[in-house]
Amino acid sequence: MDNARVVVREGRIAEVGPHPPGAGCTLDAHGAHLLPGLVDVHTDILARETRPRPGVVLDPAFALMSAGGRLRAAGITTAFHGLAFQERSIVGTTIGSPAAAELSDSLRHADDTQVDHQVLHRLDARCEYGRTLLATELAAFDDSADSETRRSITTPNDPPHARVPIVSHEDHTPGQGQFADPTTMQRWLITNEGMAEAAAVDHVDRWRCTRAERLAVRDRTLTWLGDLARTGHIRLFGHDLATPEDVAAAADRGCTVAEFPTTLDAARAARDRGMLVVAGAPNVVRGGSHTGNVSAAELVVAGVADSLASDYLPSSMLPAAVRLVRDGVLSLPHAVRLITSGPAACVGLNDRGVLTEGFRADLVLTDLSKTWPVAHVISTQSHTAARE
Repeated sequence: MDNARVVVREGRIAEVGPHPPGAGCTLDAHGAHLLPGLVDVHTDILARETRPRPGVVLDPAFALMSAGGRLRAAGITTAFHGLAFQERSIVGTTIGSPAAAELSDSLRHADDTQVDHQVLHRLDARCEYGRTLLATELAAFDDSADSETRRSITTPNDPPHARVPIVSHEDHTPGQGQFADPTTMQRWLITNEGMAEAAAVDHVDRWRCTRAERLAVRDRTLTWLGDLARTGHIRLFGHDLATPEDVAAAADRGCTVAEFPTTLDAARAARDRGMLVVAGAPNVVRGGSHTGNVSAAELVVAGVADSLASDYLPSSMLPAAVRLVRDGVLSLPHAVRLITSGPAACVGLNDRGVLTEGFRADLVLTDLSKTWPVAHVISTQSHTAARE
């Protein structure tokens, strides 16, 4: 809508329509685009801000403040931080301190008025230690809010605590999923962990050998997660699903979202099973996957992508949507849905992601005429109206 007016009262959108001739406004956007705040269902920025360099660990509260600044700069107003409830990273190296539970506690006490910080509980299905950590975390969540209230999100006015925890189960042992080609993990270890080539090859071989040893742990963990998902205690994501068989197993255990499927066949199978599909925004910006998996743009063209997530690069979300428009893949409204209402649906938040009366006034201004768009989050605490 051109020359539009959006009226905000008490943090909610009160009116959307053409700007009345002669009427004033609190904020004139001078032709910029007004969008819903971006919803990011998977960002690893907090872990990166906590450990900006090898051997450097920052206070979680400071890291969260720093991460919030980067998220706001990207136009992200709701962020699900991927916290690893597991003993080792995705490439099998020790994670160290601070633990996921400590970071989760920082998120619960965040005082950021412009970004809604939430947790994406990432669980290595073959890690008994991680399962114990997550069970403790979920028990604390159960104690903090009435379960029946939490599971009945039906209107945009539901309270912030009325949410189901989001859990994504993953298995990054080399030889399948994201690391179907083990040399991909070897390159990661050499580039990002500073390993010598021989050490990286030896590490991958040893990590791959442990996969069969921990099969019983994986089976018990997946059964446990399935029970939680089917009873409404969690919303379950399946991470890096690679085949229709992977998708069928995930859907049967209660997964509602396929997160970063690695093949087009897996994404199509997920859609056939009624699952929502999350693809990577950096993948779109780069023009392909950095690990050789399916192109996110290919998933969009095939009509099987519901959402884009920033993964490791928050600033990629809005540029990814713009690139899909400029490449003639999608219309602007459709592309924006991939970074607003689409991801909101994936995490069960029905109070944001659209500029509709009664919804949260998470608002972002951006100039889409630039090569790479720049976003600006509007504080609804101080502005009562915005004109596009």
